[in-house]
Amino acid sequence: MEPHISRAESKEEIFIPEGCYIIEAWNIESDRAVSIARARVLPGVKTKPHRLRGIHERYLMIEGSGRVRAGNMPEQEVKPGDVVFIPAGTTQQITNTGEKDLVFYAICTPAFEYAAYETLE
Repeated sequence: MEPHISRAESKEEIFIPEGCYIIEAWNIESDRAVSIARARVLPGVKTKPHRLRGIHERYLMIEGSGRVRAGNMPEQEVKPGDVVFIPAGTTQQITNTGEKDLVFYAICTPAFEYAAYETLE
C-alpha cells in the first residue's frame, strides 16, 4: 500500500441502529489490520448494548462527557483524552451525560466488519 490521505470531507455520517452517528474514517480492504470510525452520540442518549466477536475496540474520547460500561468493569466516567479498551467479545455501551455531543474515535483491530457485530437487546 502506498502512502495516502483519507479525506474527512469525502466521508458521509450515517445513523446506525445502535443509537449513534458514525463516519468510517478508515476501513479499507488493503488494510484489514485496523479500522477507525468517528462516533457521535447525542446528549442524553445511551447506545444499545452490543459486542464485537473477534475484534478488540478502543474508544479515544474527543469531545463531551459520558459514562461507559464494558464487561464486568463498573460503569466509568469518560472525558476527552481518555482511551477505553474493550476486548473482543465484551459487552459495551456508552451514554452521553453532557449537554453537547459526545464524540470519540472507535479504533478496531482487526478492522471492523458488520458480521462481527452482535446486538444484545
